[in-house]
Amino acid sequence: MQRIVVLTGAGISQESGLQTFRGEDGLWNHERISDICTPEGFARDPLRVDRFYNGLRAGLAHVHPNAAHKALARLEECSNAGTWDGELLIVTQNIDDLHERAGSRNIIHMHGELMRVRCTSCGATPPWHTDCLPQTPCPTCHRPTLRPDVVWFGEIPYHMDRIDRALRQCDLFVAIGTSGVVYPAAGFVQLAGTHADTMEFNMEPSAGNALFDQAILGPATKTVPLWVRDLLNG
Repeated sequence: MQRIVVLTGAGISQESGLQTFRGEDGLWNHERISDICTPEGFARDPLRVDRFYNGLRAGLAHVHPNAAHKALARLEECSNAGTWDGELLIVTQNIDDLHERAGSRNIIHMHGELMRVRCTSCGATPPWHTDCLPQTPCPTCHRPTLRPDVVWFGEIPYHMDRIDRALRQCDLFVAIGTSGVVYPAAGFVQLAGTHADTMEFNMEPSAGNALFDQAILGPATKTVPLWVRDLLNG
């Protein structure tokens, strides 16, 4: 059985029309990171932060999973059906829900989820599809202490123990549409590369390109479905 860990980054969602945080026209060019994406910024102006993430959440209604998302979902479906002898885990840096909407279920959102909020009083992380404001009560404890369930700068990414185990046990590590500059994700290839094959799918070589055994350049919507097809065909 082949165990595959796929890391996805902003590039895969950008092909669905989502604006990235970094890049030439990234969101961080229009907002200061310290104001929008830190615990300190939220403490100073929770309404501003809530409005920013409310806008991102509303924007998801206008984008859809692309061929790369769907190809990964098909690979997982074939694993579950027993028509492909392998296991697939998607670790995503993205906070959107495009993998889920494509049909993938074995996913780790290491940077949190835009479609959830987190209560700082009781720790609940309920699904969330509408606006959230500073006065919005938690559906579990009813206190107005909700925040975006997103990992901000200075906070530890989610599920790192599970990710570490998966990387140490995988046979193939694949990075799709990630810049290779954001840690700890940028270090995954080094951990997996001690024992597993490694592949990168990107529009252009990432900062860590030299660490991969193989690099496939081009749009993920073209390259990832071809790779999945080849996997399924043996």
